[in-house]
Amino acid sequence: MPYIGKSPVGGGFHKLDNLTASATATYALTLGGAAYYPETANQLLVSLNGVIQAPQDSFTVSGSNLIFDSALTASDSIDFVVALGDVLGVQSVTDGAVSTNKIANGAVTAAKLAAGVGGVAGISSSSTSGTALNIDTNNIVTLPNLVGFSAEWISGSPTNGYLQDWTVRSNQGNAFNGTTGRFTPPVNGTYVFHVNILAEDHSGSTTNIDLQKNETDVLFRIKDDTRNSRFQTISGSVIADLTTSDFVSVYKDTATTLSKHSDPFHIFCGHLLG
Repeated sequence: MPYIGKSPVGGGFHKLDNLTASATATYALTLGGAAYYPETANQLLVSLNGVIQAPQDSFTVSGSNLIFDSALTASDSIDFVVALGDVLGVQSVTDGAVSTNKIANGAVTAAKLAAGVGGVAGISSSSTSGTALNIDTNNIVTLPNLVGFSAEWISGSPTNGYLQDWTVRSNQGNAFNGTTGRFTPPVNGTYVFHVNILAEDHSGSTTNIDLQKNETDVLFRIKDDTRNSRFQTISGSVIADLTTSDFVSVYKDTATTLSKHSDPFHIFCGHLLG
C-alpha cells in the first residue's frame, strides 16, 4: 500500500562489534558487548580482506558464532559484519505461524501459564490455594478444588424415608451435608454417584433404595428381595446432569430395616465428572 514519505521498514539493522582475525575459524558475534544470535547466515553481510563472503559457502552461523569454512590467520582482516535485519524482530507474528516444532523443549514453564489457560479457572506453579490446577516444582499436577465426597451411614433410622446423619469420610468442595444426607452441586455439571446398602428383610416385602434428585426425581432404584431375615448387599451407580439448584439424597421406601453394623456397609459417594 502507498505511504506518505518513506515507507516503514521492518527489522533491526546492525553493524556488529569488530572482530580480530586469528588462527581459528570460529568467532563470537557481539553487539554492544552482548552476544548476538542471527537467525541464519543469509542474514549477515561479512567482508573478509576486502571481499564480501558468500553465506553458507564461505561461512555459516551456529548460535552466536560466525564460522568460516577454514581457519584464518592473524594476517587476515575481518573488515565488518553487518546484520541485515532481525527476522520478525519488530513485527507481529502471523497467526498460526508458531507451531509446536518452533517451541524448544522445556521453553514453556508453569510461571508462563496464565489464569484461564486450557479453560481452567487458574494454574499455579505451587500449591497455593484458590487455583483449579497446581503444578509443583517436580511438574506433578494436582487438582485442589475437586468436587467429591464419601460417607457411611452407620446408625439411626431413616427420617421420612431419607437416610440422614451420615459419617463423612471425605468431602472435597464441602458439597455434601452429613446431617441432612444431601449433596448440593457447587457448580453445574455432570456427576457420578454410587450407593451401597446392606438391608435385612423383616416383613417379607421388597425394599426399594432410591437415589433421588430434589426428593422428586428418581435417578436410579435398587431393590432388596431378601427373604427369611437375611442380609443382602444392594448397590447401584448413575451419572446425572445437575445444576446448583438441585440436591441429591438416598431414600428407602419400605419398612424393611437396614443393618446397624459398624462396618461400612452403607456407602454414599459421588464426584464431579466435568
